[in-house]
Amino acid sequence: MRLRWSIRARADLLAVGAYIRRYNSSAARTWIEKLRTKARDASDMPLAGRVVPEFDRPDVREVFLRTYRIVYRVDHVGIFVIAVFEGHRLMGNIDPDAVT
Repeated sequence: MRLRWSIRARADLLAVGAYIRRYNSSAARTWIEKLRTKARDASDMPLAGRVVPEFDRPDVREVFLRTYRIVYRVDHVGIFVIAVFEGHRLMGNIDPDAVT
């Protein structure tokens, strides 16, 4: 299935990378690639992800990489990654119906 990223999710990846890069630039590259790989894996079996409790919608799911949450919406094309964030943070104003 196809994997797409929202503008917010791309910005989230950049922010995660920038934060880790402050301490270790090679670790930042490795971690971002692991997050991307986890999202690609989710696109292979999109319904295997957990339904996001905050939304309680069967089409809005998430997978975890350690403490990071990758939140995505399942549609007829594949998955659309909505946000990537550290799980201890509040979800904030994530729009599960985002289109960009």
